[in-house]
Amino acid sequence: MPPSDPIPGLPGGIGLSRLRVYDWPADQGSDGFCGGTPHMHLACTEAYAITGGSGAVQTLTTEGFASSPLGEGDLVWFTPGTVHRLINDDHLRMIVLMQNAGLPEAGDAVFTFPADVLSDPAAYAEAAALDPDDPEASARKRRELALVGFAELRNRLDAGDKAAMTDFHTAALHLVSAGLPEWRTRFEQGPAAEVARTAAHLDALAGGDTSHLSSAAVYRSESAPAWGMCGRLDKFEKFEKDGASGQPEADE
Repeated sequence: MPPSDPIPGLPGGIGLSRLRVYDWPADQGSDGFCGGTPHMHLACTEAYAITGGSGAVQTLTTEGFASSPLGEGDLVWFTPGTVHRLINDDHLRMIVLMQNAGLPEAGDAVFTFPADVLSDPAAYAEAAALDPDDPEASARKRRELALVGFAELRNRLDAGDKAAMTDFHTAALHLVSAGLPEWRTRFEQGPAAEVARTAAHLDALAGGDTSHLSSAAVYRSESAPAWGMCGRLDKFEKFEKDGASGQPEADE
C-alpha cells in the first residue's frame, strides 16, 4: 500500500477556492463587460459551482465562441484547451473546483495575450506578473492586455479561421514546456497518488484487511486571500489535522 500522507489533500487531489469575480468594467475600446482575465489550461478541467449573483462564462474553442449564463445553483465545467472569460453582471460568486491541484500554480494557465507577447517568454512573464506593491493595478493591466488577444482570437474564429485556436495552443505549449517535468511530479504526488491509494484500499478490503480505517481523521483548512485571474480568491491550500476530540457534535 502506498505510504499514507501525514496531511492528505482534498478528495481526489483537487483544488478548491471561493471566487468573487472582478467587477471592473473593461477599458473603452473593449466590450465594456465587467469580469475576469481570459486564459486557458493545458492539463486541467475546471468547474464552477455558482453560489450567488449572476453572469456568464465566455469560451473559445475550435468550435468557435460561446457564452453560457451563470446563476445561483448552476454547475458548469470545461476541459483543457477551453479559453474562458468570466463575466460579472451582478455580484457573481462561486466555488471553483480545479483538477490536478497544484498544476495551475505551477503554470498550467496561459493568458490570451496578443501573439507578439505570447511568442516572447520574457515579455509574457512580465505581462503576467503581479506587482506586489500594487496587485490590483497590475491585475487590471494584464486583464486588458489579455482582452486584446481574446478579441483577436474571437475575430479569427468568427471569420472561420479555426487555426486561430491551434496557433494559440502551440504558443501556449511553447511557453510552459520547460515546466512539464514539475507538472508530472505534482501530478504523481497528488492525484495519481490518491488513485493508487484508493486502489490499495480496495485490494485490502477485498482481502478482509480493514487496517487503514484505524487511521481515520478529520482535517481542516483556513482560506488565504489572493488576486486571481478571474477575481478575488479565497484559496484552500494548507491543511491541518482538526484539533477536535473526534466526538460527533450534538444536533442543533
